[in-house]
Amino acid sequence: MDPRYADGSDFSIVKTPEKCNPVSTSDGDQGCEDLNASIRKLSLASTTTSSHLDRIDAFTALLGFCEQSAPAMILDLFSEYCAPENIAKVGEGTYGEAFRAANVVCKIVPFDGDFPVNGEVQKKSEELLEEAVLSKALNSLRGFEKDDFNACTTFIETIDLKVCRGLYGAALISAWERWDEKNRSENDHPKEFPEKQLYLVYVLQHGGKDLESFVLENFDEARSLLVQVTAALAVAEAAYEFEHRDLHWGNILLSRNDSVTMKFILEGKQISFRTYGLSVSIIDFTLSRLNTGENILFLDLSQDPYLFKGPKGDKQSETYRKMKDVTEDQWEGSFPRTNVLWLIYLVDILLLKKTFVCSLKNKREMRSLKKRLDKYDSAKEAILVPFFGDLLVND
Repeated sequence: MDPRYADGSDFSIVKTPEKCNPVSTSDGDQGCEDLNASIRKLSLASTTTSSHLDRIDAFTALLGFCEQSAPAMILDLFSEYCAPENIAKVGEGTYGEAFRAANVVCKIVPFDGDFPVNGEVQKKSEELLEEAVLSKALNSLRGFEKDDFNACTTFIETIDLKVCRGLYGAALISAWERWDEKNRSENDHPKEFPEKQLYLVYVLQHGGKDLESFVLENFDEARSLLVQVTAALAVAEAAYEFEHRDLHWGNILLSRNDSVTMKFILEGKQISFRTYGLSVSIIDFTLSRLNTGENILFLDLSQDPYLFKGPKGDKQSETYRKMKDVTEDQWEGSFPRTNVLWLIYLVDILLLKKTFVCSLKNKREMRSLKKRLDKYDSAKEAILVPFFGDLLVND
């Protein structure tokens, strides 16, 4: 699935964007110029033609965005965070492997190779460039400065991005094989990669366990999960017309800490919610859609018909099909209702797939929430539901 990609600009000077509120056009939004200037050069628009693509050196653009003149070695990058013998694989997906290095997670995604990986065609430079820009744009929401109009820390922090080339190296191979021995990997063994293989490595904060494997303790934690995800989507909608479009339970990470509240800024208004010690991180923006104010970044899901052919009755598969109905298979446009569809999916997951201390009254409240959500067209509307009312903390 290639993202639509256009313009023949010189990408070698593209730098990591700075934090700002890009979509807003009010006179008070200063500091957006760096992000908009950078992304303007990318022009990830929907009017692509093959002649445009021929003029773009997307690999050079990706290097420039990562502030590199040449690819690095993978183990050299890992060595910045921990000793090689301390690297541990923590997960995998169709397009990449995830390894822990001290307090960060490094997601390694092979790209631009001419052979399939895990049964799929390798991603191209232009696809990863779009994902990199999108990840950095969401990073821009993480600060809470005095003039911030929209802010939250729920989207996973991208600490660094690096283009790498070469073999995995003995330490990474050993970590992969240890995980394989315990978990039986479904992925190809990385020793099969050639010496010239390219990778994009995302250095991410460690967000905890995914919702599928995380054990929720009680109804308060379930509500905390829902309000944090809803508020984050509302903030990103306001800032970027953002839609995640793939918010299944593997893309929500959870951990516990000593926090009492979580702060958000939504359209200039600061709001805080009780967390009950639960921290939520949203990951994986491969299918996401975002409007910088200058360009629209999106993946044309009409090019992947298999996404919509999952089993009937499966909540995740049904959500993809509902998104297709909402968008009428035109994926460039703004359809924040897709965020609400994933919120409904999460309520279903909590009701059907997760076990935690929950009274019959609590379950009725969640079913009532699901019915109410079905009437909304955006997370910005959903954050106002009475279900979240007593989680709100007056600042």
